[in-house]
Amino acid sequence: MKLAEGLALRADARRRVEQMRARIAASAQYQEGEEPAEDAAALLVEAEAALDELQSMIRRVNRTNAAADLGEDGTMTDALARRDVLRLRHALLGDAADAASGGGHGYRQLRSELRRLSALPVAELRSRADRVARDVRELDTRIQRANWEVDLLD
Repeated sequence: MKLAEGLALRADARRRVEQMRARIAASAQYQEGEEPAEDAAALLVEAEAALDELQSMIRRVNRTNAAADLGEDGTMTDALARRDVLRLRHALLGDAADAASGGGHGYRQLRSELRRLSALPVAELRSRADRVARDVRELDTRIQRANWEVDLLD
């Protein structure tokens, strides 16, 4: 099984657990004289089994990510950490550029009003944000390729 398939199974297990959690909550109490929509105790047992599956899949994915060599990007774990930080960096630069541009607050209606000036170079920030966005896309492409090439470890 490839890593991408394991990631899909992990996501599916998480969704199943969340769905069962909602079903358990909906069936945990019922009105006297009526039957619950579902057997909450049976759902709880099923959810516990799904959680065990989820834990196993998380461990396998984490083990694989730590061992998978992506060349210049290091391990998959290294690449994922770098991608997360690149995304945060992109958001930081974009937010800083947005704040510095002021959204039209730089003009004045009266000569007696003080002008608001940018403390940051907006064009440079946007250019840096664009470069970081490109780096995120390129790294994400390499990560996705590796997901379909790397075998999931046991």
